Amino acid sequence: MSDAPFTSTSPDTAPPRGDAEAARPNGARDLMRGIHPDIDAPGRQPGQLDAPLSSLTTPPPDAVPPLPRVRETGGGTTHVYGAPDVVAHSIERLILETRKRDLLEGVEQKRDRLIAQPFVRSSHGQSVWEQLVDPTTDRPRQPVIIIVAPRSCGSTTLALRLLAEHTAENVTVIKLDADWRAPSRGRLPLERKRAYQLDLKHPERDQVSADFLNSLSEHATHLRSCRSYLALTVAQDLWTDHRLSDRDGIQVVHLHEAPDAQEVVEAHLDASGYGQLATTLRALPKAGACLRGLSAVAAVRAAHAAVLAWTEHTQGGSPPSHELADGEGGSPTSLEERILAALTDWRKELDTRFGETTHLHTHDNPSLTVEDRSLLLALAVQQSAPMPVVARSASALLDALRESPGTADGSSQSLSALAGRGMRRRIRDVGGRVDMQDTVIFDRPAYGRAVLEYVWDNYDVMRRPLLAWLVSTARSADPDDPAVAALAELTVRHGTADYLTSLGELAGSQRPEVLGAVMESAVRNEHVGRVAWDTLYGWAEQKSYAPTVIALCRRILEDSSVAASLAKRAMVRLRRVAHKNTDDSVVSQVRDAFDSLVEHPAVAARLVGEVQGWQRGKFSPRGGALAFLALMTIRHEGTPWLVCSPPDDLDVQRAVRDLLSSPATVAEAVSRLTDWIRSCADDPGAYMQMRAQLLPVLRGHNMFEAGMKLMNELRGISTTEGVVVADDFYNHLVDPRLRTVFPLETDHT
Repeated sequence: MSDAPFTSTSPDTAPPRGDAEAARPNGARDLMRGIHPDIDAPGRQPGQLDAPLSSLTTPPPDAVPPLPRVRETGGGTTHVYGAPDVVAHSIERLILETRKRDLLEGVEQKRDRLIAQPFVRSSHGQSVWEQLVDPTTDRPRQPVIIIVAPRSCGSTTLALRLLAEHTAENVTVIKLDADWRAPSRGRLPLERKRAYQLDLKHPERDQVSADFLNSLSEHATHLRSCRSYLALTVAQDLWTDHRLSDRDGIQVVHLHEAPDAQEVVEAHLDASGYGQLATTLRALPKAGACLRGLSAVAAVRAAHAAVLAWTEHTQGGSPPSHELADGEGGSPTSLEERILAALTDWRKELDTRFGETTHLHTHDNPSLTVEDRSLLLALAVQQSAPMPVVARSASALLDALRESPGTADGSSQSLSALAGRGMRRRIRDVGGRVDMQDTVIFDRPAYGRAVLEYVWDNYDVMRRPLLAWLVSTARSADPDDPAVAALAELTVRHGTADYLTSLGELAGSQRPEVLGAVMESAVRNEHVGRVAWDTLYGWAEQKSYAPTVIALCRRILEDSSVAASLAKRAMVRLRRVAHKNTDDSVVSQVRDAFDSLVEHPAVAARLVGEVQGWQRGKFSPRGGALAFLALMTIRHEGTPWLVCSPPDDLDVQRAVRDLLSSPATVAEAVSRLTDWIRSCADDPGAYMQMRAQLLPVLRGHNMFEAGMKLMNELRGISTTEGVVVADDFYNHLVDPRLRTVFPLETDHT
């Protein structure tokens, strides 16, 4: 994906040629392949085409061109050049060859896996389903279906399930990633026998317009001819234009409610092998009350919470080392209590805990003082930890509150602590326990999450201090660190652009490693991932954020299981870091990342694309140069890969010349060329091939200084015949009349 905005191809523009075909005049083979798909079939010899295509061969100069065949169609006259049946049969193939670049990427979904996943439909969902499916053909009524629904309502699951159940077995289901600035028909892929699903949920970049629907209606015609489908799920708040409605080839339906939450939870438990837990839930009336009204996404989270509670119970609860002190209570939590605690949203209890303002604690008033509220938040994050750790964490939060704008500290911290209740009593009052080793036990993960969410939702001025406190108290960038896990959960739940901006301001310079860990969880999340990637794109321009962006993108690209669309986005942001930052330390970090990533074949292919884009003038010159330097380190059977078998459409000599002519890259280029030559010095054939490629470059304009640097670096390298490589290059490049003026160093060592 380039940094430049995409310009769609107009209908009367010739289809762009593929990389390997671009050098052929007029793209003739592209056209031949479009008309005759078997032109490159195995076993076919060049020039062997079927008889109907014989008219495409060039006639002799003196031949009389044949008259066009004429077919009468309803009183009109249609001129058809060539065999009509071949042309008619090939229309779909011609459509597929119109454009291959800058299309949305996606991940293939296994049909049997989609059907095996838990799936629940409400009566309203069943009605929507029946509207979309033609009962006669058992196929979607239109090639384009649009499901408009509130967020987290389960529309994506419904769309994928419908495509899996009601398209032909030979149709491939693909979930697309809407990596665009605005909805555009030109970015939609079009292939035969595909069922595409696409979520439009981004609050700024997925706004649906009437113009987009009009163009989508034209796209539906091509989908129908290719026996393909497109299912769009659109967030209800993005469907605001009164002109949005059905079009030719498009069916719009509205999904107003999520499926029953308890049924969703039970379906997920049964599918995951927790049938006994599902049975237990059905027998708990209070569990149904806790689940009532949850969205589909929240219901899935509740299923995971129930499994966690079940696992804790079956494994025996708290470790035996947590022996409680006298008076702490000790009866083990029952399974029912654990499950209800995991499913309860705790808002009613928290309404009392965070009720009226109090300065002193009284046993008949459940509302907590501000110090105890800070303590409760510390416990919500730490769960079980040594008491000093909990005390320091709560104190750090109070400090962050007092230092935040708009607050004033009217009393001494030490005096307030001394005048208050003891730490053990405060911990018990907020629902924690203390064992004989003074370790705090707050074995209430669901309650802890509810506390964080409650404070975030109800105290707007607390948000920034809360983030600052979590960032400062993170002990490492490990995702399992309590503070990092809490930040990641808040980010996934509230990951708006403003939230990410605040998080970046607080953590970017102080704890970049923590920011990177949190952002990695965000970019991998289907709900906030696109907003997180957009934020990283802006951060890529700023030196202070560059280490975070580079490290995160590097981890994404190192993950061989990551979707192609995520890898593409990571590469774009690395390119942008290189393009927008001139600081040597930042450029060096990008170069180190490319050098490490080139060991992965999939990333090496993307780096080849970076160089090709650079040489076509589409991508950043600095990013392309760094990518080429990384590719220079690849060896094939001991020989530099770019010398023995360079990729198609990659001009190695031009890239080397550009690197040597730039003051920013000449030193590194000379160093890597020296490694090239050293690796080939023992192979006469490889050495001669490399010398033949490098000499024309070094004879080019403004290459003299770089050539002298290279030849001086080559001192000490000799071929198997005993020829000093530096002297060999020197004798080929430097005119004998100038050798006294520009001598080589006598001893490089």
